[in-house]
Amino acid sequence: MSELTAILIGAGARGAGGYAPYALDYPHELQFVAVAETDAGRREKMAEKHGIPAEHRYDTWEELLNLPKMADIAVICTQDRMHYEPTMRALAAKYHVLLEKPMSPDPRECLDMEQAARDNDRLLTICHVLRYTPFWTAVKTAITEGRIGEVVSIQLNENVGYWHIAHSFVRGNWNNSHKASPMILAKSCHDMDVLSWLMDKPCNRVSSFGSLMHFNGAHAPEGSADRCLDCAVEPTCPYSATRFYLSQEFRGWAGHFTSDLSKESIVKGLRETDYGRCVYRSDNNVVDHQVVNMEFEGGATAMFSMCGFTFEQERRIQIMGTRGELRAEGDSIIVYDFLTHQKTEITIPAQTAGHGGGDSGIVRSFLQEVRSYSGQESLTSAAASVRSHLMAFAAEESRLNGGAPIELTEYARTLAQNAGGLSG
Repeated sequence: MSELTAILIGAGARGAGGYAPYALDYPHELQFVAVAETDAGRREKMAEKHGIPAEHRYDTWEELLNLPKMADIAVICTQDRMHYEPTMRALAAKYHVLLEKPMSPDPRECLDMEQAARDNDRLLTICHVLRYTPFWTAVKTAITEGRIGEVVSIQLNENVGYWHIAHSFVRGNWNNSHKASPMILAKSCHDMDVLSWLMDKPCNRVSSFGSLMHFNGAHAPEGSADRCLDCAVEPTCPYSATRFYLSQEFRGWAGHFTSDLSKESIVKGLRETDYGRCVYRSDNNVVDHQVVNMEFEGGATAMFSMCGFTFEQERRIQIMGTRGELRAEGDSIIVYDFLTHQKTEITIPAQTAGHGGGDSGIVRSFLQEVRSYSGQESLTSAAASVRSHLMAFAAEESRLNGGAPIELTEYARTLAQNAGGLSG
């Protein structure tokens, strides 16, 4: 098996922590030869782990992509609003690109990137990692084998978890759609992608409702302060940053604001960074709950619900077909047969790798596709991802307009015209 080389643009949690470790586990398959990262600590840590020489460590992606092509692959894991330019440059330089989701908060940029991959005859694979997990692969297989007949309706719940929404979407990098993406993209584009994949039919109409109901100033407790460290009511607040990051259970998440996980450094971070702010006094604007209704070609429907007010962080799905029903959560999938009344349970072995095995799974699949590339699309290609991204964009537009249904064909046509006639 031939070794492929890669450059990494963005050495944060997803790039350096999610995808790059594959090269350490399977050095005969992949080697990182350069890294671009504005944070010096992250850049040096990534470079040292992967043996990247000093001359190939760059502060910015522009420095790296201004040079002649030096690898087969570009792995791009910058923040959401920084995906477009390095992706377009990397494709033009003839890199195959593995791009963190979402593609972009701007639908026109998504269409541009899809077209650029086609024009440059390169792979552009989006990191919708759920498709590459044993769990979701087994769900898809049950459908394609016809075990529940034709799919009539799907209900998918994304239980974000009370601590996770506070960490990432109230205090963290994805708390404000003007800086990152709307929640339906930042967190739930995975779910739109899974629904599109499982249905395997075009989505015709979308409507959505949701709001920032709780995490706002109107719900700040009397006597609360701007920071948890200074707050008199902190001991009774379930969203206390002090309780989160100083606990054994969640201390690792403090790595988002300090590389030193000592109590002293965490307290310093709680004093100085957004991760120590009151959840009711932050600059967040993304929703804390949202529902999306979808109608697909042929009449099948889907309902998606995202909610931050859950104890567990998990997804639960119920798929109803003409000959049976499938229910799945955690590591268990149950298929019910209407004719025989037989109940078949499929247990997926516990996965220790990131995202239930999806992080390593997508890298493995991508490398195989690069080696055998002859113009084919990948499982989560830009073309496939644009379809599910458009569902998310339409859902957000519907939500902002009182839940009015959006016709996807007309919506996509309008976007394509505005993007210069690109096809979606």
